[in-house]
Amino acid sequence: METNVSEIWVYLSSSPLFGLTLTLVAYCIAHGIYTHSGGHPLCNPVLLSIIMIITVLVLTNIEYPHYFAGAQYIHFLLGPVTVALGYPLYRQLTKLKQLWLPISAALISGIIVGTISSILLVRWLGGSIEVQLSIAPKSVTAPVAMGIAEKIGGLASLTAALVITTGIIGALICTIIFKVMRTKDDSIKGIALGLSAHGIGTARAFYLSKEMGAFSGLAMALSALLTALILPCLISYLF
Repeated sequence: METNVSEIWVYLSSSPLFGLTLTLVAYCIAHGIYTHSGGHPLCNPVLLSIIMIITVLVLTNIEYPHYFAGAQYIHFLLGPVTVALGYPLYRQLTKLKQLWLPISAALISGIIVGTISSILLVRWLGGSIEVQLSIAPKSVTAPVAMGIAEKIGGLASLTAALVITTGIIGALICTIIFKVMRTKDDSIKGIALGLSAHGIGTARAFYLSKEMGAFSGLAMALSALLTALILPCLISYLF
């Protein structure tokens, strides 16, 4: 049995299948932990997957380019996933028509304030221009945020880490903030979560309420679209 495991490891570690297999296995384990934890935000499957993959790469001394040779097949799916964000919009067209004005105002103001405050904070703390550009799309879902970061001159890998961190923090503190603000309307809570904490916040919203999750998914999709349109204009103004 040990010989078979050793042979499989030798084969996978020298093949592009290693990166693909490691990514899928890590995510399956992470998703199982997330499910058994009752959807706790600290057990986010993306975060746990990253930790597991980094641990394996460090312990086995496997270089990232070798890992990515196989993981690139999953990376390729970021494009179709981005396009698929239009599906939640289609399902919420009725509600969107009824509430388009307040939702639009909230999304536009949220994107502008969130982007400007993030960039100015990093600039005040002495961060480089590259870091400032990387943090700008932090509240957008990862596939879109990484694409935006690459286009405006940021680091996609740093943006991905900031996106995950933003989502986890948002999911952790959202219930506290809602209590402090005495917000009881699930549609308002959903818009706030989807706008500020993207996919991780949306997962948390669905765990709390179906209505909250639906509005969060709507806000997440719309904010991704609007950020791609608004952010380049803000960047040209700020830089």
